[in-house]
Amino acid sequence: MNETPDDEKFSSAAIEAGRKLFAGPCTFMLGVVRMDGLPEEGPPEIAFAGRSNVGKSSLLNALTSRNNLARASNTPGRTREINYFDLGGALRLVDLPGYGYARASRKEAEGWVALTRDFLRGRAPLRRVCVLVDARHGLKPADIEVMDMLDVAAVNYQIVLTKTDKIKSSALPVLINEVAGAIKKRPAAHPFVHATSSEKGTGLPELRADLAALAGEH
Repeated sequence: MNETPDDEKFSSAAIEAGRKLFAGPCTFMLGVVRMDGLPEEGPPEIAFAGRSNVGKSSLLNALTSRNNLARASNTPGRTREINYFDLGGALRLVDLPGYGYARASRKEAEGWVALTRDFLRGRAPLRRVCVLVDARHGLKPADIEVMDMLDVAAVNYQIVLTKTDKIKSSALPVLINEVAGAIKKRPAAHPFVHATSSEKGTGLPELRADLAALAGEH
């Protein structure tokens, strides 16, 4: 079983705080293609990372209850810059370029990877990286590589399973346990694994509550 069940971790007050925060104003700030283009440090930042086509844009849209805050596409590798969104001045949501497959030249892809690595290693307001993992595929070598980098950089990260509506309900607890076991001894990994579906809304209240708590710390 999952070692940290939802009903033990998230109170109704936490769920409501998350709902209120993510129901508030959320606006696109800017897209960054170079480190010197990053905005001045301000509120805590939550970054969203994952393999291309894992559902980052769909998750951001679903969390904020908007249809087109972040553009969703069936074309892997569409996000080619670091996109910043301001959540009511309390949090900044950061959509990172997808890693893995991208319909671009090797030089372009290497540039995105280098930019993402520099960002993850040196951004002081960054409180957590949500590493998105497609529930249909589980952890892949590219995910492990990113987690290794985050462990070395001592950047807190949390696994968020996406597209859980695409797998059998009986398979989900098994997957959660497998992922929880894989990150158990990783020094920078948050122990709780979120299981979400942007299409069905599953797990979104709990994820909002978790992220809202980081805004509360600020």
